Amino acid sequence: MKIIIAGCGEVGSHLAKLLSREEQDITVVDEDSTKLAILDSNYNLLTVQGRPTSFKTLRQAGVEGCDLFIAVTPFETRNIVACAIARSLGAEKTVARVDNFEFKDPDNRNFFASIGTDDLIYPEYLAALEIITALKHNWVRHWFELHDGELILVGVKLRDGAPLIGKLLKDLGRTIHDFHVAAIKRNHETIIPRGDDKLLSNDIVYFMTTREHVDNLIPLCGKIERRIHDVIIMGGSRIARQLCQMAGDKFNFKILDPDREKCLKLSEQCHNALVINADARDTDVLSDAGITDADAFIAISDSSEANILTCLAAKEFGVKKTIAEVENLQFISEAEGLNIGTVVNKKLLASSRIFQMLLDRDTSTSKCLALADAEVAEIVAKEGSKITRAPIKDLRLSSYMTIAGLIRDGKGQLVSGNTTIQAGDRVVVFTLDGVIHKVEKLFS
Repeated sequence: MKIIIAGCGEVGSHLAKLLSREEQDITVVDEDSTKLAILDSNYNLLTVQGRPTSFKTLRQAGVEGCDLFIAVTPFETRNIVACAIARSLGAEKTVARVDNFEFKDPDNRNFFASIGTDDLIYPEYLAALEIITALKHNWVRHWFELHDGELILVGVKLRDGAPLIGKLLKDLGRTIHDFHVAAIKRNHETIIPRGDDKLLSNDIVYFMTTREHVDNLIPLCGKIERRIHDVIIMGGSRIARQLCQMAGDKFNFKILDPDREKCLKLSEQCHNALVINADARDTDVLSDAGITDADAFIAISDSSEANILTCLAAKEFGVKKTIAEVENLQFISEAEGLNIGTVVNKKLLASSRIFQMLLDRDTSTSKCLALADAEVAEIVAKEGSKITRAPIKDLRLSSYMTIAGLIRDGKGQLVSGNTTIQAGDRVVVFTLDGVIHKVEKLFS
């Protein structure tokens, strides 16, 4: 596919890096020559310096023949205008990043389509949705539903005393058939496990299972699913506003922010939340806000470091569920190793959503990339492909991938070594970051 990305900021550059590793034809457009030079020298893509809203610049980038045009500059108006120009010049599909949730209203979809914008990405909405999922399924670090929930991938941190600790995977396979261990995150390294691997305390284990069996994992991992009601939020960001609007009266929110003007606006916009003008980095403030009685603590300020540290402080106060927004990608692995619960990153969530849009172009592959260093792909097995020629145990698959499950005739099912994949099966594959294009060759 030929893809043009307008905007070389954090979302645009991260998306460009991911897509370039997938062997897509990528061109990045931006006015900042320094940012473009860094991408150009390190990744397999083209760059064009210029304004994304310039007809001349977009023609130079080859927009006439592109399959997908993605505008992710920091300015939503510029993104929408860039999409309109790209569509008028011949781009087949356009996507714009926006900062106004009203634009996402289904009633307004036809308007944006009429001016050349096919889809809209609102990262704060995706982050709020991720946080609500984390509050609902509060015993897991990650929760992904594939193929409308026919298969569910959960990431769980094992604590001391969990029944699964010390178990060899090959022994689990002989006695339990309700889940498949797809990957293990251990000491900042993601492991694609084999039968001789053992589950250890503090591992983050990614299980593939089905909806009817997912609750069976709770006691095996030594977890308890709690009802979340009282929630304290640090940071009156757009995510906080979106979270309050989406959650309705499901939770009792308290929002703490040191900016008085921001607090006044929040009070008008978030009627279901108590807004407090205070700095949550102060442990005395947290104590006065009732942190010891809170069911969950969410840190979504502009500082990744502050979010991580205040989540650690909340844990010391006894809060069972903490969630931190960590926008510095290099901090994610460190944050996941700490006792801070769920980590949310808008760049990864936006990238995941855009990859789902690529599915509309290529129905053979669906990707879920909201993990820092691993990829989950849903790939259709073609007639005569290598993956269909023998049972999984006889295929001698590479150590950088594992088959976690499959969809056959619309139903999700787990796999074992004796499973033979059939043409037309939608196979869920867990791989290390950057090698999914190698895996796809097995299914062609």
